[in-house]
Amino acid sequence: MAKFNLVFKESVSKDLKDVPKQDVQRILERIDALRDDPHPFGSVKLSGKEYYRVRQGNYRIIYEVQDTQLVIMVIKVGHRRDIYR
Repeated sequence: MAKFNLVFKESVSKDLKDVPKQDVQRILERIDALRDDPHPFGSVKLSGKEYYRVRQGNYRIIYEVQDTQLVIMVIKVGHRRDIYR
């Protein structure tokens, strides 16, 4: 199976500035794992848009999968209490 390319929205770097360093490392590893399997166990499709959510500890990663172009676009990363606002 072909690997997907990762594309980050510009606001993701701002989202990660408020996250502790050890958590940032785990989040980036989880995002990198999406390249091999864009729909891992635990991913949930969000209602309303073609976005998916995956958990990493207390943080959530919102992303969009473009199957025809083999691209995963990371939309937002944030703490579970703030991500859906």
